[in-house]
Amino acid sequence: SKMTVKAVKMPCTSANVYTKVPDGGWGWTVAFAFFVVEALTYGIIKSFGVFFNDLMESFDETNSRISWIISICVFVQTFTAPLSTVLSNRFGHRLVVMAGGLLVSTGMVIASFARGVVDMYITIGIVSGLGYCLSFLPTVTILSQYFEKRRSLVTAVASTGECFAVFSFAPAITALKEQIGWRYSMLCVGVLQLGITACGSLLRPIVIREQEEVKAQPPEESTETKYMLENEQTCTSIESIDSGVDITTSPSNVPGKTKAEPKSEEPKQHGQNPVDNNSTPPEPKTKLLDFSVMRDYSFICYAFFGLFATLGFFAPSLYIIPLSRSLGIGKDHSAYILSAMAIAEVFGRIFAGWVLNKKPIRKIYIELICVVLLAVALVAFPFASGFWGLMICSVYFGFMLGTVAGTHIPLLAEDDVVGIERMSSAAGVYVFIQSLAGLAGPPLAGVLVDTTKNYSSAFYSCAAGMVLGALFLALVRPCKTGLCHRHQQQQQQVEESTAGPPPELPDDFIDMDIGKAENSGKGSDSV
Repeated sequence: SKMTVKAVKMPCTSANVYTKVPDGGWGWTVAFAFFVVEALTYGIIKSFGVFFNDLMESFDETNSRISWIISICVFVQTFTAPLSTVLSNRFGHRLVVMAGGLLVSTGMVIASFARGVVDMYITIGIVSGLGYCLSFLPTVTILSQYFEKRRSLVTAVASTGECFAVFSFAPAITALKEQIGWRYSMLCVGVLQLGITACGSLLRPIVIREQEEVKAQPPEESTETKYMLENEQTCTSIESIDSGVDITTSPSNVPGKTKAEPKSEEPKQHGQNPVDNNSTPPEPKTKLLDFSVMRDYSFICYAFFGLFATLGFFAPSLYIIPLSRSLGIGKDHSAYILSAMAIAEVFGRIFAGWVLNKKPIRKIYIELICVVLLAVALVAFPFASGFWGLMICSVYFGFMLGTVAGTHIPLLAEDDVVGIERMSSAAGVYVFIQSLAGLAGPPLAGVLVDTTKNYSSAFYSCAAGMVLGALFLALVRPCKTGLCHRHQQQQQQVEESTAGPPPELPDDFIDMDIGKAENSGKGSDSV
């Protein structure tokens, strides 16, 4: 049966109601909105390195104190992820993303008038950080709901928005600073980020509602057999008033209410749900945030993977320009290195989405291979020398970063982790756990740089975190299918052994009841 839309004409504020996951339709508009949101959130965060030296000179601060700006921003963005999930479930994704866009723009605009690094902590770190959380997470969540078969590929391609942003913003902001200074350049960036609000207005809610079709009734003989089996299982005599079945075996004499039962059960579907698949969906809708995912061992391992892998996501983008400047590379060429990294990340995201879209394939293992290769890329940076050495390392790092950064959150929807039903709550908890690494990552790298007077130490710390993340990622699949399931099977076997076998029913139970009913009928006739 083809996918159909219930409401053909509906205003832009209405929900899209489908009978199955559309894998397209309005989802393409949502994918475009996610592309722009990625560009104006993570794209700006990764391009913030172009302001690094200007802030150090203007505020006369060290690397570590300037690093706290992005560190606090990333921490607030990830720490408030459960709040984003709760607000999205309560007020809808559209309003939350539009409010987040206003916060992002407001924080960046006010930061352009900052007189000290503490002002940056408040404006970009707290205000914009909260806006980034309210903008990004609801967008990627609703995009995953619009796609099923193409989810990996569409999400990966749409997430390339941040890569194109870094590729274009880094040289553009660098050139703009030469003309109007870093303050007015930051003001222009804040005004540009108002586009997040426009993208939020495009996020129509989606409702998957199965077609309400009355299933074809089985043959009458099987209907009668159903009642006879129910009678046998409940050990109820056929002459009892609870059986609901006449003694006769003629199909024409089966009570008419067997056909009318679907009609009589319709009011139950509005009031209390019958015991079938319709009884479970209302539960997750009533929960604004489901912390039951914390009892899933596979999710816990995956969350620790995200915690340590986050150490390698942001610091290289922040320190690639200072590293190139320390090697005697000019400003323009340093910006080209960051742009090349962004271009390579585009191809990495598309490649990862294409590979993960293949079936059959175990996506969690592909992710593990990419994480290991990403750790190798981080180790390679300290051995680079000159412009072309850094360019090669940046391209390799950007490609591998794209394969991981564009897929680690959408992989929560896979059955190996939590599944699409619990992805909304799992994404909030997952990003919340990442907040500690987002807070500690850049300042830790900054402290190492200030202590060792060498930017290589920052990349070594990122590589160490990535290796730890790979170890936890390798445990996700075994926890999901091996260790946990064996433990559950052992518990079930113990329970079955203690409960004992079910009582056996006599084979002639129905015959005995029929004979008893016939004897009672003859007795009444004789009377």
